Amino acid sequence: MSTTSEAAEGLDPEDAKLVTLARSARARTGVAEGAAVRDDIGRTYAAATVHLTALQLTALQAAVAAAVSSGSTTIDAACVVRDGDGAAPGLRETDQRLLDDLRVGSVLLAAPDGTLLAPPRAAG
Repeated sequence: MSTTSEAAEGLDPEDAKLVTLARSARARTGVAEGAAVRDDIGRTYAAATVHLTALQLTALQAAVAAAVSSGSTTIDAACVVRDGDGAAPGLRETDQRLLDDLRVGSVLLAAPDGTLLAPPRAAG
């Protein structure tokens, strides 16, 4: 896996980093979805989907939880990378509500190869 996909090359370097981190989290664990978030001071957090008997989190929920548990109070940007499972491009309703609640400024949705599934957009 390359560190920067062709699609990510046209992005701001910090957004391209989120795509790379989300891709890596997904690939490392072998799950369908990975996510990465950036807080207001530039720290980044990446996570993959969690499927345990007692705990179920989307990749985005896990990345936000990592950021918040490390002291972040503001999430400026987020990226979700997921398999092209035939679902319409877009975020899960629970993830969209989370991003809206946190007032995340920028949201990226990408395929496993880093290709953007939709143009970068504001969360709200």
